[in-house]
Amino acid sequence: MAQPRDDRQKELFRPALDQTIDMGHPLVRLAQQIDWGFLDRQLGGIYKPGAGHPPLPVRLMAGLLILKHMHSLSDEALCARWVENPYFQYFCGEEVFRHELRFDRSSLTRWRQRLGEERLAALIQESLAVAAKTGALATKDLERVAVDTTVQPKAIAHPTDARLTHRAIEKLVAFAKQHGVALRQSYLRLAKRAAIMVGRYTHAHQFRRANRELKFLRTRLGRLIRDINRKIAGDAALDDRFAPLRDLAVKVRHQHHRQRGQKVYSLHAPEVECIGKGKARTPYEFGCKVSVVTPVTKPKGGQFVLHAKALHGNPFDGHTLGPVIADLTRLTGMEPKRIHVDKGYKGHSHPEKFRVWITGQVRRTTAAIKREMKRRAAIEPVIGHLKAEHRMDRNYLKGQDGDRINAVLAAAGFNFHLLLRWFTAILCAWIQVWPADGTDAKPA
Repeated sequence: MAQPRDDRQKELFRPALDQTIDMGHPLVRLAQQIDWGFLDRQLGGIYKPGAGHPPLPVRLMAGLLILKHMHSLSDEALCARWVENPYFQYFCGEEVFRHELRFDRSSLTRWRQRLGEERLAALIQESLAVAAKTGALATKDLERVAVDTTVQPKAIAHPTDARLTHRAIEKLVAFAKQHGVALRQSYLRLAKRAAIMVGRYTHAHQFRRANRELKFLRTRLGRLIRDINRKIAGDAALDDRFAPLRDLAVKVRHQHHRQRGQKVYSLHAPEVECIGKGKARTPYEFGCKVSVVTPVTKPKGGQFVLHAKALHGNPFDGHTLGPVIADLTRLTGMEPKRIHVDKGYKGHSHPEKFRVWITGQVRRTTAAIKREMKRRAAIEPVIGHLKAEHRMDRNYLKGQDGDRINAVLAAAGFNFHLLLRWFTAILCAWIQVWPADGTDAKPA
């Protein structure tokens, strides 16, 4: 197996980072507690022997992924922060301060695609190991857990029939121009005006006129598809290139609002699903379902995320509980004794090897179980933080693999953010008990 390139060493004319930064900083203490050797073994399996540029160190890329979702940064903002922040560079394993990037921004995309969901789950595993080692999470906190599902929205515009039809026309015309296919007419100007008028007529509740303009759009899209089919007939290579986009355009042209089954809600993200969660503010959300597991009892360091997994196909919550608990047991090494869920999991026979308690259940409950059932709602603010502060609100990663990767990285970033707060609290407590006279006495 190829070895990663790690030529970072102390230089003669530049001071080392550990001599210029505060070694008591929470990010430095967090970096010292992480077992980078474990991450190297788990994530380094993607290296393959052969010719090519030596790969980047695992600690560099793992540290960048942790910092990105810990502080909710885009790839561009992360690279800019890394250049100007010595603590970010120390966290990623640098020996001296660097004034330039030693990697390309696109390396983050390629690393995410190569690692995948299974290997990146090691980041969640290591965050829980650090929490247990530092006292932020106890072993007993893993015995009683709360499970819930949420929607991870995709970064798409709100889908309407007029918007999708107009977008299909634009994409087909641009794709034809890119491949040198001369169209009889592009309909771009007429389609743009028709899409605008659909919105105006719908706002004025003039639905008959809006439907007429929508029919105009669909007719022009059909003409465009037939024109392209005539121009590329007999060219197998062009037919294969046009096939994915053309098939999506055909689905967009024929689908309607009463249609059952999987519809196309975005041309650049056709895997998006429409999920109704019963919210008055957002009756429907477009993305994929994500299962989240947290402890019921509140650990000292906060409500850590024990497991996160994206679930495609909009499955029933009760059907996802068995596989989620199996993954949780494999990740933490402990099988939960009690699982608390909401009424969305009701009506499904769960396995007997673990007990499932549904909110509002009365039979066979004790005082301790009732207290834990009240604590089940503590998972809701955790989901809110995952969405608002750790990049689960609008997922920009491509495809179903991007959905699964983003859910795992958001959970890992949330856990490491809690650990950063935990080390900050420990540092503040240590400063408070330090003698005010400046003596060398240390706290017990």
